[in-house]
Amino acid sequence: MPDPAPQPGQAETFRGQPCIRLRARNGDTALVALHGAQVLSWVSGGRERLYLSPNAVFDGQAAIRGGIPLCFPQFNQRGPLPKHGFARNLTWRAEGMQAEADTVRLALHLADDERSRAWWPRAFAARVDVALAAGELRVDCTVRNTDAIASDFTLALHSYLRVDDIAQVRLQGLDGCARWDAVADVRGTQQGPITFAGEYDSVFAAAPAPMQLHDGAHRLEIAQSPSMGQTVVWNPGAALCARLSDMPAGGHAHMLCIEAAQIDTPVVLTPGATWSGGQCLRVL
Repeated sequence: MPDPAPQPGQAETFRGQPCIRLRARNGDTALVALHGAQVLSWVSGGRERLYLSPNAVFDGQAAIRGGIPLCFPQFNQRGPLPKHGFARNLTWRAEGMQAEADTVRLALHLADDERSRAWWPRAFAARVDVALAAGELRVDCTVRNTDAIASDFTLALHSYLRVDDIAQVRLQGLDGCARWDAVADVRGTQQGPITFAGEYDSVFAAAPAPMQLHDGAHRLEIAQSPSMGQTVVWNPGAALCARLSDMPAGGHAHMLCIEAAQIDTPVVLTPGATWSGGQCLRVL
């Protein structure tokens, strides 16, 4: 018998929050919360590929620790807005679910309102597109300036990837890329693959080719669009992890953030202009 056709998506509630679950033809799934347009889970080949903290807060207001949060219109504390902006704290509108060939797609939308303008007095329209296929998850963000004046922003897809043991993980593909070590505040050039022992927080010039994450017998390819000029790699290490109220003890050992970002130089949009960028994760 032929494989069943992929379902375009089913609404469900996860930890009290409205979500949509996508299912690919081969059985892979992705769970997307309307809060923050945030992918919370990606199961491929029977294995969860994203890290979601068991201590994450699901109150419809706070940022959710894990999955793929969207940092917009500000990355980290590089500006006057709340850390990582406000897009991850607001409810998005889901529409445009569709199945085509072997891919299931979901579009989520956010426009400025009274709450967003209290933080950032700009008119905008943002869209997050989630595309799920066999062994592959792609997340793209598009921002359009609907204001009468130019606006600028920084943005990142703060992807939390699940790993078996961070001490055994190796990340390849950033060799020769410019690096800012935010822990030591040192700039240089990456030499060889990246391994992890303790807190790690670095911003790299984006690699010219996809990266590969080696996690024991598991491998994941991570690619980002050319419009994303930086890659952020972060693991809190044991000490910082212990100070994060929404992380369990030892949770750092099972996660690694590899983030597609445009943060060193803000995106500037003239009225009516549009920008897009994204990240693609593929099981090898």
